[in-house]
Amino acid sequence: MFKEVFDNYNWDDALVSIYAKTAVDVERALTNSKKTLEDFKALISPAAAPYLEQMAQMSHRITQKRFGKTVQLYAPLYLSNECQNICTYCGFSLDNKIRRKTLSAIEIIQEAEYLKQQGFEHVLLVTGEATKTVGIEYLKNAIRLLRPHFANISIEVQPLDEDEYSTLAAEGLYAVLVYQETYHQDNYKHYHPKGKKSNFDYRLDTPDRLGNAGIHKIGLGVLIGLEDWRADNFYTALHVNYLEKQFWQTRYSISFPRLRPATGLIEPKVAITDKELVQLICAWRIFNEEIELSVSTRENEIFRDHIIKLGATTISAGSKTNPGGYVVEPGSLEQFEIDDSRSVSEIKTMIERNGYKPVWKDWEKFTIVEKV
Repeated sequence: MFKEVFDNYNWDDALVSIYAKTAVDVERALTNSKKTLEDFKALISPAAAPYLEQMAQMSHRITQKRFGKTVQLYAPLYLSNECQNICTYCGFSLDNKIRRKTLSAIEIIQEAEYLKQQGFEHVLLVTGEATKTVGIEYLKNAIRLLRPHFANISIEVQPLDEDEYSTLAAEGLYAVLVYQETYHQDNYKHYHPKGKKSNFDYRLDTPDRLGNAGIHKIGLGVLIGLEDWRADNFYTALHVNYLEKQFWQTRYSISFPRLRPATGLIEPKVAITDKELVQLICAWRIFNEEIELSVSTRENEIFRDHIIKLGATTISAGSKTNPGGYVVEPGSLEQFEIDDSRSVSEIKTMIERNGYKPVWKDWEKFTIVEKV
């Protein structure tokens, strides 16, 4: 289990190591043929800031070599804002006095029909963490309803047991996104004071359960704004390194959600500038050529227009972060505010204007991309 690897590292030591990296370390990282975790530390360190242009060019070349000039599109489909957890950064938190909504089977189909009309083949099902309302039976039924309509179905829901993931995989589940939020174990409880999500170790071991269950793709990430983004991403890289060795047939993706405004939320403890986020995304691409990098509508138009050339391979479009937000109940409370509110057609036009091709479903299991 990854917990055994995790326990061998210390947050403060990792932080000191990252901030101690020098220009020499960065130059070594850029030239090493096989990148190490120490190289990743150098690439995300303050010392790498003067090398951003060089990192951007390298990230651009690597991304085109591996993924071609394509950008994969997906849409989140929020099924429920019911939640049993108290999380200080989430609009769906149990202590947030909002009207709760869980989509019925008919409403799920109504939302799905709208997304199909927009051209989507890859849908991400999102819920709060409420096992009684949106537990395994609800999720299984949702996948059964949607499987005939979409090429790829992913979920971002509460962590489940291994046998439950196996059950959903048999129904056609393709990928699971599960964010640790922060790897700072001592402060994790502060952000998650109540509910099953407060169990740090159970959440940390979720990707192991996913790998054992044979889920095709696992998405990881942290919520940028809770703790030092450099240390959190080092631990994410450590986690991916472990998973790629244990479950080498599984594919992996990384997302970069920044803490965004929402009703009842805390303010970010730490900030990351757009320039630093570009550095982080480029560092990930240089460190791991195979991993998929996803940027959501949390980011603004200008940032998203440019990041597809620098390493991002997957973006959402026309997103609604509230259950029923597309058709059923557009006025319900959002989980967080989006920043890029352009329509799907506008995003498609932007991608094509940049010389890229929109891809409407996830990569096939054996995709061969022509080198450019």
